[in-house]
Amino acid sequence: MNQAATSTGLITFQQPRYLDERGYFTELFRTNHSQPDIQSTPFMQDNLSVSIQGTLRGMHYQTGDDRQCKLVIPIQGQIYDVVVDLRKQSPTFGQWFGFDLHADRGDQLFVPGEFAHGFYVTSEVAIVMYKCSSEYAPAAEASIHWNDPDLGIQWPLINQQPPLVSDKDQLAGSFKDAPTFDA
Repeated sequence: MNQAATSTGLITFQQPRYLDERGYFTELFRTNHSQPDIQSTPFMQDNLSVSIQGTLRGMHYQTGDDRQCKLVIPIQGQIYDVVVDLRKQSPTFGQWFGFDLHADRGDQLFVPGEFAHGFYVTSEVAIVMYKCSSEYAPAAEASIHWNDPDLGIQWPLINQQPPLVSDKDQLAGSFKDAPTFDA
């Protein structure tokens, strides 16, 4: 995956890895990042998720002043990462974007705060770190059902088996009823 910024504000890139006979070294994050959107984002919380193959986490976001920009970093394994544009004035409002993110390539994805976010684990195990621009705020929490028919997300389900989803995510609301963003 080459570095790519789109009009959506989504940014994908690879962090360089320095390999030798012992393994590798990489910088996961640095404040003077080469991407202006990432450099100007004040990250306040780091989350770590460990999930087995077939796990689907999402589609989560926070509303109002508590919205969270995220820098998604697979530490081990690979995931299919999906975001949905929730900006009403955007030409891509209601559209989803999917990204294959691989830890062994150093893939990273920057997600603006006005997007719902989720991922599906395609490797045996995935460890995913994501930096967030605001702290978790339960009162601002929102989610959209991972299989909402109006979104039509094409998840790469292994053997077409239903994903492993939390009870909370299974009860998520519809896209039609989801809180969105005016700007």
